[in-house]
Amino acid sequence: MAMAMKFGRAMVLVVIASVMMGASLAYPGWNNNNGYAWPPKQDNGPTEVPPTKVVVGGSENWHFGFDYSTWANKNGPFYVNDTLVFKYDPPSDSNTHPHSVYMFPSFWSYMRCDLKRATMVANVSDGAGDGFEFTLSQKWKFYFFACGESGGFHCSTGKMRFSVVSLPRPWKWHG
Repeated sequence: MAMAMKFGRAMVLVVIASVMMGASLAYPGWNNNNGYAWPPKQDNGPTEVPPTKVVVGGSENWHFGFDYSTWANKNGPFYVNDTLVFKYDPPSDSNTHPHSVYMFPSFWSYMRCDLKRATMVANVSDGAGDGFEFTLSQKWKFYFFACGESGGFHCSTGKMRFSVVSLPRPWKWHG
C-alpha cells in the first residue's frame, strides 16, 4: 500500500511537469523574456505611470465656498506619490479670512470637522506662491483634508473639506 502511494505521488509530479513543459512549448518566447516571462524587458514591459501634481480646486485654488468634495470626485482617482498642491492667499490687509490645511485621523472626526483631533499640515502662510505640497505617501490610505480656520466654520459651512484614497500606482504597457 505504501509503495502504491509513493508511485501515485510520483505520477502526479510527472503529470504536473508534463503540463508545465507543454505550456512552455506552447509559448515559445517564455524563456527569452519577450513578454511572456516576468519581469519583462524594459523596452516592451510595463512601466509605472509617473506621479502627478494636482492643484486642489484647479483654477479655483483653496477658498471658502467651493465644493471640494465634488472636485475630488471629479478629479480622482489619486495614486500613491501623487502630490496635492494647496494654493491660497496668506493673511493681509485685503485678506482677512485666511486659510490653512488640516488632516483628520478618521472619517468621523472629518464629518464633524473636529479640529481637536486633526493635525495642521499647512498654516495660513504656507499656501502662498507655488502653494503647499502634500504627497500621498501610503497606498490604500484614506486622507481627510479641511480648512481649520474660523473654528471649523470653513470646514463645516464653507465646503472646504474633501477626502481621497491613495490607490496603488497603475502600470502602462508599451512595446
